[in-house]
Amino acid sequence: MRRIRIVEGMGPSQRRRGAVADVSVKYVTIHGHRRAYRMAGSGPPLLLLHGIGDSSESWVPLIPSLARRYTVVAPDLLGHGHSAKPRADYSVAAFANGMRDLTEVLGISRCTVVGHSLGGGVAAQMTYQYPERVERLVLVSSGGVARDVSPLLRFAAAPLTDLSLPLMESPPGKWLARAFVNGLRLVGHDLGRDSSEVSRVIDGMPDGSSRHAFTRTLRSVVDWRGQLVTMLDRAYLVEGMPTLIVWGEHDAIIPVRHARIAHEMLPGSRLELYPEAGHFPQHQDPARFIAQLDEFIGSTAPYVDNPQRTRRRLRRGAPPRPTVPLNDLPDALEA
Repeated sequence: MRRIRIVEGMGPSQRRRGAVADVSVKYVTIHGHRRAYRMAGSGPPLLLLHGIGDSSESWVPLIPSLARRYTVVAPDLLGHGHSAKPRADYSVAAFANGMRDLTEVLGISRCTVVGHSLGGGVAAQMTYQYPERVERLVLVSSGGVARDVSPLLRFAAAPLTDLSLPLMESPPGKWLARAFVNGLRLVGHDLGRDSSEVSRVIDGMPDGSSRHAFTRTLRSVVDWRGQLVTMLDRAYLVEGMPTLIVWGEHDAIIPVRHARIAHEMLPGSRLELYPEAGHFPQHQDPARFIAQLDEFIGSTAPYVDNPQRTRRRLRRGAPPRPTVPLNDLPDALEA
């Protein structure tokens, strides 16, 4: 059983000297597929969703501190980490369904959902599909806002690109990939700020099944033009959902202007920008992130779903959109 000590530097109010938390991987079978997750702590439920190609490992440095106050659940999405990697539906909606099923199996009926990158799109999708299960929404460098995205992801989503991915399995291939991202760090490129995280994601795709799941997931949300899926076309359905938006100002994967667009198009949302962070602001300054998450949860009332209100909103349709440059918006919002 794996245990980890509370991350140092998180401040006396957020840790106890010598405290430990169980962050070992646990398993449950749902619909015939193995689902991996980490679960620790007690208190209000907190669901932590990782990004594409990543896993719950991304949240491990933060779980012990969060587990002092919350029941923390950090799953490996299907096709990621230690979860099964079947030939299956890897769309954002399917991931949201999977999170509904997992939380139901774990006995969690309502929770605050925190999503990073792809996980942000999944978290937003949960608010539309299952608003009765989501108390608050936290988007961290989230996908699904506007079209533009890193050229690396566009390239990886292009036809036939997956034929080159087997090179990533070999030690020389992984070494070259790490050397590339470390080189970006040395020359001061924003992507280099996340060199250790990118290297960890690369190491997390050790075999063909992992590669295929990554490609199918990526192509469900990105093509050569950029992101395909938007979280904003149905945001009006959950107006009043307490929402916190966290972003790094040097994000080279999903530009920081997406944070400002989301903030403008989600009335009442809170926006927190990390001036020195890249795509992983929760890792660049974990003490600040945890403190802001605590303050957000403590100062907002849980969202209460009202099916009759949702029905009225659907019949009335979406309200006029804020004045955001059209070339910053995905196709679904330009129609």
